[in-house]
Amino acid sequence: MLASILLAVLDHRYRHLEAVRSVLAVVTYPVQYVASLPVDFGTRLVESFTSRRLLEEHNSRLHKENLLLKARLQQFEALEAENMRLRDLVGSSFKVGDRVLIAELLSIDLDPYKQEVIINKGSLHGVFVGQPILDAHAVMGQVVHVTPFAATVILITDASHALPVQVLRNGLRAIAVGTGQIDEIELSYVPQKADIRVNDRLVTSGLAGPFPPGYPVATVTEVKYETGQAFATVIARPDAQLDRSREVLLVWTLSTNLPPIAQGSGVVTKPVAASQPAGGHSR
Repeated sequence: MLASILLAVLDHRYRHLEAVRSVLAVVTYPVQYVASLPVDFGTRLVESFTSRRLLEEHNSRLHKENLLLKARLQQFEALEAENMRLRDLVGSSFKVGDRVLIAELLSIDLDPYKQEVIINKGSLHGVFVGQPILDAHAVMGQVVHVTPFAATVILITDASHALPVQVLRNGLRAIAVGTGQIDEIELSYVPQKADIRVNDRLVTSGLAGPFPPGYPVATVTEVKYETGQAFATVIARPDAQLDRSREVLLVWTLSTNLPPIAQGSGVVTKPVAASQPAGGHSR
């Protein structure tokens, strides 16, 4: 004990043992290094697992956020497309009837024997049998059955549907009948010598039907003249996007016997020039 105290005093006051301490540090360093290896290994192992776990959690969180952002982006694109469709509908609504109402499709039934859609507006919204239905581009069809909250619409391509039309270029009148194919209608009873050409635009004639004249209907895609036949074969493609439209436009005209409208039905009313053509209700 006395020797320890003496060495401590000498080292503290006179620094005589500095060289001895340096030699002892060099000698004992390997022992210290070997003794610390288990602790260092354990610490590094824990840090390795912790870092891996944190990285996995961080990667998982980023993956979820990426999926969420992608889903929101898809929704944004869908909303943007829907907004554009609605803007097209609103833009077209101010070119037609006295009152207009935007409706959405609830279900579709497209087969060669029946091409109909069901919309989410009915008699409580003022919808009536025979009412014209349009999309942002052209005529789609007309209402054939109404319930309080929904209505059934027959498309112009249905095999049982007929629509009086005329060629926009020269006023030639014809009857457009459905063929059962979603992208095709046919003109009936067109004489062989009739002045009709490919790319002629067809519009409603307003005769014997619910549609006032001037609504776009279709574009002629094929004209065939067969020897010995009294009438030409004329095929046209509907201008309406019958297989893609999600929203449709119900139209009332000034001459229509307007039914009452429920409060909050979403009907848009606007003034129309006195020359607005008339349209009936019968199919």
